[in-house]
This record gives sequence, C-alpha cells and structure tokens, in this order.
Amino acid sequence: MANTLISIAFVIVCVFLTVVVLMQEGKTRGLGTIGGIADSYWGKNKGRSVEGTLENMTKAAAVLFMVLAFVLNIVK
Repeated sequence: MANTLISIAFVIVCVFLTVVVLMQEGKTRGLGTIGGIADSYWGKNKGRSVEGTLENMTKAAAVLFMVLAFVLNIVK
C-alpha cells in the first residue's frame, strides 16, 4: 500500500517538475547583455518575480523527486 502511494506521488512530482521546467524562460539574454540592459530592476529582484518563483519551485520539486526516488528504491 505504501509503495503504491509513494509511486503515485512520484509520478505527480515528475509531471510537476516537467511542467515547471518547461514554463521557465531560457537563460540566454542575447545582445542585451552587451549594453548592460540585463541589470534592470527585474534582474536584480529576481527572487520576487515569477521567474524566481519558478526557480524555487524547480529546486523544491527536484529535491522531492530525489527523496522519493531514494525511498522507492529502499521500499522495493
């Protein structure tokens, strides 16, 4: 029973992690970095923006993914 619940949680975390990673923007800034455009207000306050929130959600989901994978390996 516990194995089934952990497996279902693992699949949900996998799908969530995939969606969150695909929602993020690319890290390339293009030619805007040459003129210093990347140092805008949103670049400095990245943690408060949507992009910062997506990065934090990715980190949390990745840790949860690894923990669940470890637990599933031990439970089997």
